[in-house]
Amino acid sequence: MDLRRRPDRSLSVIAGLDAQVVVLQEADKRLPPRPAALPHEMIEDDGWTILPFGQPGGSIGWHGNAMLVRPGVKLRKTAHIELPGLEPRGAIRAELDTSIGPLRVVGAHLGLIRRYRLMQISAIIRHLRDLPDMPTVLAGDFNEWGSVRPLDTVAHGLRFIPTAPSFPAPRPVAALDRFALSDHLQAVRTKAHRGQPARIASDHLPIWADIAMA
Repeated sequence: MDLRRRPDRSLSVIAGLDAQVVVLQEADKRLPPRPAALPHEMIEDDGWTILPFGQPGGSIGWHGNAMLVRPGVKLRKTAHIELPGLEPRGAIRAELDTSIGPLRVVGAHLGLIRRYRLMQISAIIRHLRDLPDMPTVLAGDFNEWGSVRPLDTVAHGLRFIPTAPSFPAPRPVAALDRFALSDHLQAVRTKAHRGQPARIASDHLPIWADIAMA
């Protein structure tokens, strides 16, 4: 928010979440070869493993979506999910072994037009239906300014949990960033991370959730 790109500052905010799994949006620059906004070596020096969604040219994600995990979280497999819409959009999927058991995490950054957001959620749900049953978290920037109810109507098998407003970071009024959980899971706590430098490191505050088996 101060017009300075400071990867070290962004990583300090991420570290402050004390998370085991982190889902990022806009983690790469927009234009090919889409180099990472957060350099690989800085991420790894902070003790994170970058899950392999990136493309040649230095990116760490796919359509800007990336995922980081702490030691102790083991990767089973990853996949890309193509999403429909006027803008280029995609989602990422990782199947993990975590301290609470097997966990599937999907990261997404949905479109600006509600019609396409609904189509994109539907595409993710169709993708998940073809997979073996597993506790699942869908996380990301859903770009939904109003009630989350329209997204809930198409997110069959997942339910969106209440989250605090996260945008714009200096004075958040919209809960654009959210989690949706399968019935295997419950959110013990969820909150927006408001401490400095989160209010200036990005235009969105990060949100976090403590997840447990239901």
